[in-house]
Parts: sequence; structure tokens; C-alpha cells
Amino acid sequence: MVNTRNVILTTLTHVYKFALRPEHQFIFKMRFWVCHICMFSLLFSVPACVDPAELGGCGLPDNLSLVWSDEFDGDLIDLDKWTFEIGDGCDRGICGWGNQELQYYTDRPVNASVSDGIMVITAKRETPAIMGQYVYSSARMITKHKGDWRFCRIEVRAKMPIGKGLWPAIWMLPTDNVYGNWPRSGEIDIMEYLGHQPSRVQGTIHYGHDYRRFNPLEYVIEGETFNDDFHVFSVEWTTDCITFFVDGNAYGSQTRTSTLPTTWPFDQQFYLLLNIAVGGNLPGNPDGSTVFPQTMKVDYVRVYQ
Repeated sequence: MVNTRNVILTTLTHVYKFALRPEHQFIFKMRFWVCHICMFSLLFSVPACVDPAELGGCGLPDNLSLVWSDEFDGDLIDLDKWTFEIGDGCDRGICGWGNQELQYYTDRPVNASVSDGIMVITAKRETPAIMGQYVYSSARMITKHKGDWRFCRIEVRAKMPIGKGLWPAIWMLPTDNVYGNWPRSGEIDIMEYLGHQPSRVQGTIHYGHDYRRFNPLEYVIEGETFNDDFHVFSVEWTTDCITFFVDGNAYGSQTRTSTLPTTWPFDQQFYLLLNIAVGGNLPGNPDGSTVFPQTMKVDYVRVYQ
């Protein structure tokens, strides 16, 4: 496999030598600095080279229509809209869901339920352990083949759990892996949150035709935590751009240019996932300070096109 970082460093060295020649300094001055900035952004995985013209295409039109929603008005999970993913990921060849996670996902009401207009995903400590092995349980719900979209605005109003080792997420995966298996066909993390950092959330895209690449953006709330109250997490996704919001405040965009030199896979249908993971490489395992059960409460999910 080619070492991309070494290639970039070698290229920069040649560019420096070329640009320092007196006969080339005037001609290549502007091109040199553009190249310099872009290559360093690739070298350090900083999405700095965003074409301003692409940012102009980040907004969706004002006349959007609500095309899919769940207001959780009943007293049961609507299985016409949601499917439960069960287990530890081993049946997919990714035991621990690819992250050495500790939970076993179930479809039990103790792990996912609806009451008073709120859907609640609950991460529990299990005594005795499930199957004698799994000390934690949780739920992972998806809309695949029941809600799949391309280019839209998605809004989820939710309240987060708190504590070390908790990793709730509101995210999207491709309905069909048109460009290949993860991460080639992409992933859009509308909101990721680590329970030991309760004032921070991230919006991230994952991609890469050659190896795993990701561009994270961070939003920090002042004077409170995401465990204190409900907040609206959303994305606006257009042909060339994905913009992330908290409570209507845009905190960053990713565009086709920000994924260079690899493929932009975000031109296919994606579906939504809601879950709480427990432990693993990220966010680390729960410790003595983590109180169970912990919940992610969801007031609504709305999709506009």
C-alpha cells in the first residue's frame, strides 16, 4: 500500500525546490501556496481545502415537505418504521460491532420503549449476564427499507445519557453498498456523543476508497450538558455538501472537496440508526463512576425533502 503521507512530503519537497528557482518564483507563486495549503490539509486530515463555490450549494430550498416522521405518539415502537438489530455483531463478522463494544442489542421493552410521546433507548447492566457473557444490554434501531433517503434534512430531538463508557449516536449508513463495504460507501454521523464529555457532540463523515478516512466536526454547548435537556440534532444533505446543526446552529460543512483525493460516496440512499453503545475502543469501558441504567430519549424524528 502506498504511504500517502510520504508521497505528500516528497511532493512538497519537489514543489519547494521548483518554486525557489528565480525563473519560476513569479509564475508559480500563487499556485505554490494553494498547493501548499491543500497538501498540508490532506497530510494532517484537516478539511481545509473547501471550494467556496461548493459551500454556496450547501443550503436546501425553503419549500421542503415532511416526507417521513415518527412522533412516538403511541405506546409501542412502530415496526412499520423501525427494525431492531439484535446481538453482538458476530453474525456480520464484526464481533463487538467492530469496536470491541460490550453490549448485546435486544428488542426487549426494557431496552427500547415508547411512553408519553418519547421513545427511550435504555442501556442496562445485566445480572445475571445475558447468555452468561454479556454484562450490558441496549437497543439499536434502524429504518433500512422502511425509511431510506438521498439529499434531505433530518431532525432528531433527543436527550443524552451521561457517564463513562456510553456512546449514543444518531447516524446513517448506505442502504446499498454501491461503492463497496464500509467505509467505501460512506457513513454520516448526525450526532455522536461520549458520556464522559457531556457538553460536546460531533458530526462526522466516514469514507475512503483506499483506507478509512473521517472528517469530524465538534459542537460544544456552554453552561450545560446534553444530559440536562432535549436538543435538536440535524443535517442538511445536498448533492455536494453535508452541513451539521445543533438547535438550528450550523457548526460546519463537509463537501466533495473536503474528501479529496478519495471518492465522495454521499450520492446514494442512506437509512437512519439510533443506538447506545457501551464500552469498547471508543469511548472506553464503564467504570465505578458510571450509573446504570442510562437512557437516550427521543422526542421525534423528522425527514424533509
